[in-house]
Amino acid sequence: MIVFPAIDLKGGEVVRLAEGDMARATVYGDNPAAQALLFAEAGAQHLHVVDLDGSFAGRAENREAVEAIVAAFPGYVQLGGGIRTPEAVAGWFDLGIARVVMGSAALKNPEFVKDMAREYEGGIVVAVDARDGMVATEGWAEVSDVPVVDMARRFEDAGVASLLFTDIGRDGLLKGCNVDATVDLARSVDIPVIASGGVKGLDDIRMLAINADEGIEGVITGRALYEGKLDLATAIAMANR
Repeated sequence: MIVFPAIDLKGGEVVRLAEGDMARATVYGDNPAAQALLFAEAGAQHLHVVDLDGSFAGRAENREAVEAIVAAFPGYVQLGGGIRTPEAVAGWFDLGIARVVMGSAALKNPEFVKDMAREYEGGIVVAVDARDGMVATEGWAEVSDVPVVDMARRFEDAGVASLLFTDIGRDGLLKGCNVDATVDLARSVDIPVIASGGVKGLDDIRMLAINADEGIEGVITGRALYEGKLDLATAIAMANR
């Protein structure tokens, strides 16, 4: 199972939000590339990066920071946030991004996302962000009337690399990952699932790793790392047992 340390970007800084609320951002640094290098030195081979400003604007807003991260990090960088056009997708792959995460576009323009998944085999991740079991979009500012499982099933046989499932009500709050909901989703679809939202310590990593055979590809963690509640090297070792 892959552990993805997270770098969320707001105004060029490394931040974490509480429940996806831009007004509740905690700043953890002003050098995203240096943070990426620290994660690499701890053993990370994958990195999850989000352009938070881009999620709301619908276009890249932290491109310079992302470029610096890609240049500094020796592994695979997965990027999300406002990527909603073929030109944007192509531009990020040309830069060296390994996988592009699409959320709002997946709900509002699923055929476009399927087209991208076919064009960039293994390169597209669909973000399925949930609030009370319903899909949220536009940087989590809007909640749809589409159940999470229904949206996820739209992309079976579409060639997407994985589903990124986030329980917004836990994100950035260190409440613990919603392991049950993540496993339920993984059992409901034939697409690997990445867990996200609320990871608070090694117990979350252990429980997800135990269920990896159910279709759990990985887990994203941010605040727990930044606040010293989770050691990245230990988490990676546990995930690989």
